[in-house]
Order: sequence, then structure tokens, then C-alpha cells
Amino acid sequence: MSTLSLLTALSLTPARAQTRVTLSGTVRDTKTAEILSGATLRVVELPGVGTSADAQGHFTLTVPAGQYTLEASFLGYQTSRRPVPATSSQLLDLRLAADGQQLREVVVTARRQEATISRAQAGVETLDTRQIAKVPVLFGEKDVIKTLTLLPGVKPAGEGSSGFSVRGGNVDQNLVLLDEAPIYNASHLLGFFSTFNSDAVRDLTIYKGGMPAQYGGRLSSVVDVQLKDGNAQQLHGSGGIGLIASRLALEGPLVRDQGSFIVTGRRTYADVFLKASPNEDLRDARLNFYDFTAKANYRLGERTRLYFSGYLGHDVMGTSGFGFSYGNTTGTLRLQHQLSGKLASNTALIYSKYNYQIELNSETVAFAIASRIQDWNLKQDFEWDPAAGQKLRFGANLIYHTITPGRVEADADAAINATADKTSYALEPAVYASHEWAATPRLDLTTGLRFSGFSLLGPGQYARFDAAGRPLTTRNYGAGEVVRTYLNLEPRLAASYQLTPSSTVKAGYARNVQNLHLLSNSLASSPTDRYIPTSPTVKPELADQVSAGYFRSLGSSRAYTLSAEVYYKSLRHQIDYRDGAALNPTGDVEGDLLSGRGRTYGLELLVRKETGRLTGWVAYTLSKSERQFAQINRGAWFNARQDRPHDVSVVGVYQLTPQWSISGTFVTSSGSPVTYPVGKYETMGQVVSLYGPRNAERLPVYRRLDLGATFEKQRPPGQRFHSSWNFSLYNALGRENPYSINFQTVEDDPTRTEAVQTALFRWIPSATYNFNF
Repeated sequence: MSTLSLLTALSLTPARAQTRVTLSGTVRDTKTAEILSGATLRVVELPGVGTSADAQGHFTLTVPAGQYTLEASFLGYQTSRRPVPATSSQLLDLRLAADGQQLREVVVTARRQEATISRAQAGVETLDTRQIAKVPVLFGEKDVIKTLTLLPGVKPAGEGSSGFSVRGGNVDQNLVLLDEAPIYNASHLLGFFSTFNSDAVRDLTIYKGGMPAQYGGRLSSVVDVQLKDGNAQQLHGSGGIGLIASRLALEGPLVRDQGSFIVTGRRTYADVFLKASPNEDLRDARLNFYDFTAKANYRLGERTRLYFSGYLGHDVMGTSGFGFSYGNTTGTLRLQHQLSGKLASNTALIYSKYNYQIELNSETVAFAIASRIQDWNLKQDFEWDPAAGQKLRFGANLIYHTITPGRVEADADAAINATADKTSYALEPAVYASHEWAATPRLDLTTGLRFSGFSLLGPGQYARFDAAGRPLTTRNYGAGEVVRTYLNLEPRLAASYQLTPSSTVKAGYARNVQNLHLLSNSLASSPTDRYIPTSPTVKPELADQVSAGYFRSLGSSRAYTLSAEVYYKSLRHQIDYRDGAALNPTGDVEGDLLSGRGRTYGLELLVRKETGRLTGWVAYTLSKSERQFAQINRGAWFNARQDRPHDVSVVGVYQLTPQWSISGTFVTSSGSPVTYPVGKYETMGQVVSLYGPRNAERLPVYRRLDLGATFEKQRPPGQRFHSSWNFSLYNALGRENPYSINFQTVEDDPTRTEAVQTALFRWIPSATYNFNF
């Protein structure tokens, strides 16, 4: 913190020699008033003086008093130049008009290339909904998470799953935020759809490397999803009708230019098709989900705006006698206030809940297993621009967790006993500060420090275990009594040096801490996986990551970008089940857990073409992810479940005509690690398999080609209604990629074992009718 203060003081000293003024404001779309986060601004008369709008579309520039021309630009919009008499500090409202010709040409694009080259942070990618509109995916549904897994370093957890691994980390080591609210399970229908309705999403940013200091609580990445604000000028609608799901979105002004709203809804009707099944048991099956997203904002004054956003999603699956449901609920109330031209405040109250329930009803058994995790989070963030080329962010937050890993609920006359309530309570406070500094015209630095804590609270009963997992002592804690407190410092550092106007080298270091842990015994994330908090037995997970990269724009028109990044991440206090653990879904599992360490390292390459009739990218990841536990694999390093050394993604979109475009994605990767049986033996009349070293074998190579085509009907002048058709073929090669391989005894020869491969999909055609008005 002393370094940050010194740098700020030094930068302010020369500013006293002349009068300086602050130009601040917001950049918005002229037609919809939607904020344009990432828009670029520069002062024409002052070469090298410029900035970019933040996630809320806000910008700040400090310049000497004078007469200037302020230029604002954003990809897909017409550049705007505005004379600004900068005789005193002032608040500006800048509007950019969409460039229709450019939008038809650019289909796949990220933020402006200059931002990618110049920003100090490495390992950052930003997607918007225009990027994913024509990328073919499962069931033809636009999906921000599945598009994300086509980037280097981001790997899907499995076929059809919305879980993903970033740079060798576990699925739960990714912080997924929806308007600042954490989403604990970002999937519908066991992963076939993601939680996010693309009609409601403005953009998505993923931090794979050293995440900024304002983020914490996870080891591997932050996925920050921002919802649209809504059209503040006129009522607008959009939607789509697909083969198994449909969606609808409405947006418009609350008061013209004062406030706006957007509401979206989506539902699948997969269970309708089951009613036509020849299998009588499937006709009464339930298989559906719905989600609802809403956001509203209102300007309380020239410098103050109030936001509210919420999400509700629910999945139901089951047959007669068996039912399974799960869902997410979030709410964010945020007050954004511009205290001065240089200082902005953001205050938020955030609610998040994830729960699931399994019900079983039969003549002999009737019970339900319930699990939930619920958060209340109070945040206060400040952003201060003390001088030209500097930005200071600081703030604090406090999260109150309520965690029920699993509880059996049963009637008094049921054939199974109910279990005691194992709900845990915890407080997770944090304070942070970060400083962004353009030290020289070529060197940018970002330093940050986060101080986080975690206090496990009563009431509850907590045990300590010996090396074999047997309880040594047990203690009961009263309500509000502190069971254990952990404190951690998390330093962050990022630097970039611009070698030429088109090339930059970057490096960074970050330490991250995680106090919520997901227990899973499968490769892909499952809705029934459960969270447990840090406790006297389970220590906070720690990760130290160093990374470096080279970034370059290619070609005379800079139509291509190239990035190459290397990283090494050291992990401590990783948890895994003991060999032979019972995996009781409701019991005290801490005795079945082991603590170990991990390491991941790799190379990520990305070549992207962002303009022209053909757009897309090629991504390649060469990586390794390993774990080490003293009581697993005889203490030797073994492959992590998400270790896949080679991963390739190719994405292409070609604009054939103004109406037709075709697209395709090709992905191939090494098979996932698995543990195979190497023998069998008989004991007490039972044949038992003998398994080899942990994760020493692999599933076959995964390979898939998806194809898509989009027809957009031309909109006559003055007509608001517009429609398009999207056609896609998932897994066009018909390859039966292995979802799992199980081993079973040959029915007529118990001395032999056979391997049975399960594949989820071959060809899946889909068609979706999209419209907007």
C-alpha cells in the first residue's frame, strides 16, 4: 500500500504547475442508450492521451485546460468527434451510432485490438453476443459458456457439460458472476444448456491469469457476465423458437432517457417429445427447465443511477417414483454515484442461492435429499483517477455464507431415518486496493493487494481426524461462536511493455485463495456435487500463478492478432477423496478427504481474424495438470481429472451473401484421464476389481465437427420486424466420442471382464427461428 501511495504522490507533483481539468462521463449507443463498455477515447490534440470506458461505460481523462476535440470509437460503431472547451471539469454524455455496414461485415470480434495490445493484464478475453450468434452449438442454442470453451486454456468438463476447467484448475475454481452475483452451477439439463440466456447478456470477460484485486474467492479464473441495461428509447423485443427450447426478451424505457428495463424468459419442452416415446416409462417423465432474467435502471440525478438485476432458473427431471430438481436464484441492487469528476462509488447488495433436491418414493422407501448454498454480500467499491495515466481502485466486501452440504428429509413412517442438520455458517470479509499506472508511453503497470479472511461460525459440531480419517475429538459450538478463522494476503502484479505500435510483451503474478470447495467423484460437474466450507480440517486452497505472453497485430490493416502465453501455477491444500471412500451424500465427509498439492503449466496460442468476410480463430493449448497426495498413488504425482495435454479449437464464419453466412467449429483434444481395473479377486463370495494407479490411463481422443448456416431476411427501410433462421449440425462426423467407459463381468464367464463405452451423441440437427422487433 505504501508503494501505491508513493506513486500517486509522485504523479501529482508536476500537475501543480498548471491548471488541469477532468473530463468524465459515459459512452452509450445513440439508438438504445445501452452502455458501450470498452469504448476507446482519445484527445486529438494530445497524442498519447486517451483511455477506455470501463464495464459500466464510464471514462475519466485529466488534461491541461484548453480547447480540445474528444474522439470516441467502438468496434461496429461510427467514430464520433466532439469539440470540448476544457476550461473546467465537466461530465459528458457521449453517444455513438451503429455502423450498419461494419456490423454486416464483422461477425466474430473481440474488444479493439489496441486494448488487447496495450492493457497490462494478460490472460484476458472479452466476448459479446455478436461473437456467438453464428457459432454452431448443441441444439442450436446460443451459448456464451460453450463459446468460451473454444478459447485457449479453457476446456469443457465433458460432452454436453457447461462445467469447464481453466489452466488445469478444478471446475469449482472458476468464479462465475452474473451482474456481480455468483452462479454456483452454470448449467441447465445436466449441462446441455448454460444458465445464461444470450438475449440478456451484453458481454462476458474471462480472466485466466492474474485476476484484478477486486476479484477473489477462486483459484483459476473469473468469468464476469454483464447483463444488458435495456433500450432507453423505445420498446424492443426479440426471441427464438427452437426444436426443444424457446425464448423471448422485451426491453424498453421506464422513462425515456431516464431509465430502462429488460426481461427475458426461456423454457424447454423436451418432455413433450418423451410423451411420444414407445417406452411407457418415459411417457410420464419430466425433463424441462425455465429461467427468467430481469434488469432495470433509473437515473436518480445527473451523477447517480440505481440498478436492479435478478435471475431465477429451475430444472426438473424425473420419472414416476423418482424426481430431481435444482436451480439458481440471484439478485443485485446497486447504486452507482459519481462523487466527483475523478472519484466514482459503486455500492451493491447481492444475494445468491443454489439448491437441489432428490426425491425417491416407492412402496418401501420415501425420502428426499436436499442441499443448498446461500450468500448475502455487501460490497463497496471506489474508483479514483488521481492524475493522467493513473487509476486507483479500492474497496471492501463482506459475504455471509449458509451452506447445507446434504440433508435427508423423511416422514416418520418412512423406511429411512432423517439426518441431522449439518448446515454451516461463515463470514468472508475482504479489502483490496489496486493501482494502474502508465509509467512511460510504453510501460504499463498494475499492482494490487487483497486481504481476505474466512471465519467458520456456529452452531454446529466439528471433529478433528487422525491420518486414517478416524475422528479424534468432537466439539459443539454455539450460535455465532467462531470455530476457526483464516487470514490471507493476496498480492497481484501485472506489467506490459509495448515493443512497437503493434506488439507487446506482458508478465504477471497473482496469489489467490479459495474457501468454498466442491466435492465430486466424476470428471464432469454434476448438479448433485456439493460444497463444503473451509473448516478446522479442510484448509483454504492457495494458488500462486506466474505468466508471460507476447501479443501482436498482423497485416497492414491489422486484421489478424496473435497471442502466445505461458504460465505456471502452484496449488496447495487441494482436496480429494481417499481411495475406497464411501461417498455418503449426507454424512460428515471430512474424514474421507485428503489434502495435497498440485501444479499446472502450459502454452496457449491464439490466432484471430477479426475483419472481412471470413472471420474466426485458431486456438491451441499444450498443458499439464497434476496432483500429489501422500496417501494416493504411493505419494507419486498423478494426472488431474481435467488433464488433457493437447487441445485444438478452430472457429470460422464466412459471409456468403448479405443474407447467408456459414460457420463451423472443429475441436480435438487428448482423452480425459481415467483409472482402469488391472485385475480381480474373490473375497467372501464376491468378485472385486483391483484398480491400477490413479488416472494412469486415458479415454480415446475426443474429436468433433459442428456446422451451421444462418439466413437473415433483409429488413425493408422503416420496418422494425426482422427475422432469421439458424441451422446447425452438431457432431457432423457422427463420431461416437466416449462419455465414459465402464467395466463389467461377462455374464456367462465371471473370470472375464469387458469394457463398455457410453457415447451421448452422434448427429444432432437443429433449426431455430429468431426474430426481433
